Amino acid sequence: MKFVLAPDSYKGTLSQMDVSQVMKQAILNRYPNSKVITKPMADGGEGTLDALLDAADQGERIPVQVTGPLGEQIDTSIGVVNEDTAVIEVAAIAGLPFVPEALRNPMETTTYGIGEAIGIVLDRGIRKFVIGLGGSATNDGGFGMLAALGVTIEASENKALSMKGKGLLDIQTIDFHTIDSRIWDCEIQIASDVDNPLYGPNGATYIFGPQKGATSEQMAKLDTAMNKYSQLAENALDLKEALVNFPGAGAAGGLGFAFLLLQAEIISGAKLVAKTIELEKEIADADLVFTGEGKSDEQTLFGKAPGYVAELARKHGVKVYLVSGSVEDEDGKLQEYFSEIFSLVDGKISLQQALKQTNMVLLEKMKQILGGKAHD
Repeated sequence: MKFVLAPDSYKGTLSQMDVSQVMKQAILNRYPNSKVITKPMADGGEGTLDALLDAADQGERIPVQVTGPLGEQIDTSIGVVNEDTAVIEVAAIAGLPFVPEALRNPMETTTYGIGEAIGIVLDRGIRKFVIGLGGSATNDGGFGMLAALGVTIEASENKALSMKGKGLLDIQTIDFHTIDSRIWDCEIQIASDVDNPLYGPNGATYIFGPQKGATSEQMAKLDTAMNKYSQLAENALDLKEALVNFPGAGAAGGLGFAFLLLQAEIISGAKLVAKTIELEKEIADADLVFTGEGKSDEQTLFGKAPGYVAELARKHGVKVYLVSGSVEDEDGKLQEYFSEIFSLVDGKISLQQALKQTNMVLLEKMKQILGGKAHD
């Protein structure tokens, strides 16, 4: 038998690589002569860099020091795959984990470090990028990143412009003539599972601001400022078509919009990762596919990694099993896409135990699944 393992991470407990290895161990214990292909997945958020480096024939992790979301210097890493493509994960530079919950405030966070990371890549002669947009702690419309790349962004006369989110409220002029011109020679693909516009009731600030610590008063100010900023930016580039309503412009607190200004292409994060790791080729002749994530619900079917894995499996008529930390599927939507659904949290295993002993609980769950007659 041929098994393909394509899980996302169990966020906060096991990486997608760890999940894959536990699943593989259980399968080989039960079917020692089977063929097991591990293809750890991601959808643009945390773990995207690891998943792409793990799958690449040639992958290099490069330690870098850049500006973190709170304006401090942080040690992190970027990646280069197949010698010609850089992978930058926003969560690893400007992500929520860098900001303690008590300090979460989009007025005080910045995307400046993303621009610094891009500059480091440009200095290495690389012009192809894959950017994972998920998991940001920011809501600055990406102006911090643009400033780090050389765009001249200024406040009103005699006022210094903060590079943090609050600076968005003070922007008066934007000039792209000073940008690092190498950026226009780049091919930039953005991995995102968000299709929100830049501003408005369904935009970056009102939809994602609360999880980043924004108050109602802050959201109103930031959303108004985002509108003005976008007009200044689009006018500065003399764009014929507005980008603010383009699906994904509101991703990562408007960082999607800034990348669109740089002529980037935004596509489904799960689709981009799957294409890069050549997942469909392995699924096409598989007997059974396993996928999973920390928590599965109806949103799993809208851009999340397991949902896209299920889509590929169905396309080729291959059974796909979902094994997640917890599952909410009252309306049965997941059952329409997955052949079987399993949750680590069940009548015997509590949420606390699943979180503390995820490795062991997952291994035991896999043993239960593989012991069934379906595989005899």
